[in-house]
Amino acid sequence: MKIATWNVNSIRSRQEQVINWLQETKVDVLCLQETKVVDADFPRSPFEELGYHLYVSGQKSYNGVAILTLLPAEEVSTGFASVLPVDMVGDFDDQKRIITAVVDGIRIVNLYVPNGATLGSDKYNYKLLWLKLLRQYLQSLLAEEPHELSVCGDFNIALEDRDIHNPQGKENHVMASPRERQALGEVLDLGLADAFRKFTLEGGHFSWWDYRTRAFSGNRGWRIDHHYLTSNLYERAISCIIDVSPRKLTKPSDHAPVIVELSPGS
Repeated sequence: MKIATWNVNSIRSRQEQVINWLQETKVDVLCLQETKVVDADFPRSPFEELGYHLYVSGQKSYNGVAILTLLPAEEVSTGFASVLPVDMVGDFDDQKRIITAVVDGIRIVNLYVPNGATLGSDKYNYKLLWLKLLRQYLQSLLAEEPHELSVCGDFNIALEDRDIHNPQGKENHVMASPRERQALGEVLDLGLADAFRKFTLEGGHFSWWDYRTRAFSGNRGWRIDHHYLTSNLYERAISCIIDVSPRKLTKPSDHAPVIVELSPGS
């Protein structure tokens, strides 16, 4: 099974690029972030014509997540409140950032983690609280069901210095500050491992490049799009790559898709 994650930065703007990419790669599951469209306006038919089943959770102009899968999905749900008590979640589900489904016996969790804007800002504090809630959400999933977990998406965090083209001053930079890294580390301590680092140890491999600084041409990027797997799935992982080819297109997303391939389960 091939599972891909891709922040497309508007599915309607990038529809043709995503369709062409799916025709080339034929991934089994595609997890999208920043779809930026309400559910009723998601361009479903072109993807359904390729054989994909669509499960979406979106909002106008911002955020939005979706799972496209060749096999029908089961146990689809959105938001923290599908698992956690409503009073614990509060208004965190107002932003559409989580969708999960079981595909071929694997629980796939697709995330769009908040960016955080700047250190010390309200958005930064929101991000830290969101990550704390994510840990509780995943902990509940792991405790309640038999499925292995594949957690993927745009995490908006470079966990290590080798995930940044130039880590100098990282402690003062959103997406690499110590508190963000600690919060993500506490999530991973639940028993999740980085699929990409199973196969690639060196730096210089990135999944996001800032539009504003022409960062892509100089490979001045960040690796902030991840696949995290529970132990059995981690053992089944046979490759994990960042496909930079869509980033080379005219008017691309600022992110590249990341693909993990799993061997068949027993």
